[in-house]
Amino acid sequence: MTKTPAIMLQGTGSDVGKSLLVAGLCRAFTKRGLTVRPFKPQNMSNNAAVTADGGEIGRAQALQARACGVAPTTDMNPVLLKPQSEIGAQVVVQGKIRGNAKAREYQALKVELLPKVLESFQRLGEPVDLVIVEGAGSPAEVNLRAGDIANMGFAEAADLPVLLVADIDRGGVIAALVGSHAVLSEAEARRVAGYVVNKFRGDVSLFDDGLAIITARTGWPALGVVPFFPQAAKLPAEDAVSLSRAEVAEGRALKIAVLQLARIANFDDLDPLIAEPDVAVDFVAPGRALPGDADLVILPGSKATLADLAFLRDQGWDIDLAAHLRRGGRVLGICGGYQMLGETVSDPDGIEGPAGEAAEGLGLLDVETVLTGDKALKDVRGIHLESATAIRGYEMHVGVTTGPGLARPFVDLDGRWEGAVSADGKVAGCYLHGLFAADGFRAAFLAGLKDRAASGLAYDAQVETVLDQLAAHLEAHLDLDRVLDIARGVKTAHFPLPRPQRAP
Repeated sequence: MTKTPAIMLQGTGSDVGKSLLVAGLCRAFTKRGLTVRPFKPQNMSNNAAVTADGGEIGRAQALQARACGVAPTTDMNPVLLKPQSEIGAQVVVQGKIRGNAKAREYQALKVELLPKVLESFQRLGEPVDLVIVEGAGSPAEVNLRAGDIANMGFAEAADLPVLLVADIDRGGVIAALVGSHAVLSEAEARRVAGYVVNKFRGDVSLFDDGLAIITARTGWPALGVVPFFPQAAKLPAEDAVSLSRAEVAEGRALKIAVLQLARIANFDDLDPLIAEPDVAVDFVAPGRALPGDADLVILPGSKATLADLAFLRDQGWDIDLAAHLRRGGRVLGICGGYQMLGETVSDPDGIEGPAGEAAEGLGLLDVETVLTGDKALKDVRGIHLESATAIRGYEMHVGVTTGPGLARPFVDLDGRWEGAVSADGKVAGCYLHGLFAADGFRAAFLAGLKDRAASGLAYDAQVETVLDQLAAHLEAHLDLDRVLDIARGVKTAHFPLPRPQRAP
């Protein structure tokens, strides 16, 4: 393989901040004048983005591409797993659906996917100065090491140095790093060029002894302690685990309730609403009733429309929606949520489950949906018909929706009507993801819910500002010169350190 300078960030566990650190490093090195690209060999997420070459990748890699100042491509995330059940997922390879696989089936499939992953990595790295690679989960999950393409298996195949990231905010950071060293093979431990302690709160100097202990027991040098970065909440989140920690701002003029479906997808659609200073967004978790004071209820995207429609009814949210509408509230469905609002959802080809399965929808829009094997993946622009404001976004769905309700469309996409609005205007739905990022549309839509002055929020500009702040944060707290030297294969006088003796 062509040896492009590259470095891989792996974690002592999930949710230690790898995605955010990669985005920050991408922006920091780009601001230094380097041509940088992000790469994640295997991602598992139902938050996905449409790429410039007509495929889909993880939403985190799209944000990292943005940090590099480039459009996302499928080579940035060649394997994407989109969970559809507790034990199975849709497998997307180089942007296209390959099929569905249960967890045990996928373990056997990984060996076949490694050549595709290396092909994408090679193609991505050929014209650039630096590739920053993100692992998945943790290399300490040695029970999954056979056939691995996400962590050490990929690092070994591509011959990459590794930085190990640990999260001190969750506690046990010394054990996480020393324990990872203990379970890695000798060869894998030697591949680790250093470690980063992430999400530190308080006086960093108080952890000097902790760093000394970790380095003495592992032989790995510390490349920095990164203080907690609260502005990260203003960037799109990748994992649904973040929803469980979401707090509802009180005392806001507008309240929007979002159904937290079991297979919720592309929930970053709601980030621009969360950023509005006078809007409270309440992700309604299973077991909770819809709040009675909500101005709007949003049915978000879903990776499994039929399963989530059944889940919605199991929670009693269909009854809550009827009560919400009787109180004069509004309802918006996006993608899978739009499909649920119709009269029926059918699956004759078994796209989501047993062939022929059909379900009665919520009956709030006069449309019907048939799930099909063809997947719509495209960026779109148009006009929101009610407010005559410009919108942009992307379509990412399986299924064809028809019916009389389409005669009252939600948007006009360059002459193509899309979505539906109920006769009384209280219920609407469309396939368009990302529409709330358009500042003019968002302001007009919210003003249609309740009389309000536009906040002036420029959402895309805010994301750019936070990425710049994150880059400056990492410049201040990580040894980025050393990181670049490691990626380039430059040996320094103080690395590698003497190898510690492993306990017998």
